Amino acid sequence: MITRLIILSKREKITIYLIYPLPFQKRKHSIMTPTHAMIRLDRACLSMPSRAGMVTILNDVSLEIESGETVAVLGPSGAGKTTAMMVMAGLEAVSGGDVIIAGKNLSRMDEDSLARMRRDHIGIIFQAFRLIPSMTALENVAIPLELDGDREAFDKARSALADVRLDHRLDHFPDQLSGGEQQRVAIARAIVTGPRILLADEPTGNLDQATGAEIMALLLDTAEKHQAALVLITHDESLAARCGRIIRIADGRIDSDSKAS
Repeated sequence: MITRLIILSKREKITIYLIYPLPFQKRKHSIMTPTHAMIRLDRACLSMPSRAGMVTILNDVSLEIESGETVAVLGPSGAGKTTAMMVMAGLEAVSGGDVIIAGKNLSRMDEDSLARMRRDHIGIIFQAFRLIPSMTALENVAIPLELDGDREAFDKARSALADVRLDHRLDHFPDQLSGGEQQRVAIARAIVTGPRILLADEPTGNLDQATGAEIMALLLDTAEKHQAALVLITHDESLAARCGRIIRIADGRIDSDSKAS
């Protein structure tokens, strides 16, 4: 597998690096912050430059999410939903406030430590699947463990694919799978490391309604099985209603935060 990684395209390598640490990265210790929440944003702000000047994307956002919680983040396009998820994953740095994940303050961590944090604690599921086209379903799922030198990478990948009911498609490439099957591979890849947090960005956005409902049920079952905190980024009210809690974001601020009815 490592030999095959060498011949990947630059774009594919960037995709892997953004989510997983490279084999030679060493574990670095960060300052621990006492908290019972798996995810805590404390007055988080994020501004970015544009031609018209600085644009505020997140504005004084504070929230806490516990282990085992299922939370939907709702809002219109451009409200800041995906940015909030990227901040939770350590893929975007806030310009103010604190982001604390599994007791670790992300603002005190360098890029290697952030990559290691994602490897240890977070599974990310994207709308666009982000599978490596030149690798089979099994190889795609094994990637994060392979990069960490885990000798049981492929056994664990097979188990993860069985969990998402795709153990009969191990040797198929992404273009041989349906959209729903590709998303199942992406979910298996996200859970194979045993993460404590699952971040899902519009995971049903590219799927038909029936397949989307199946994927949503699978996500909820997976989160419950692993007692992971699930954060679902969506604009779909019906999907959000299946979570235990709904956070609505508008113009970069939390508009409401309540239990799903």
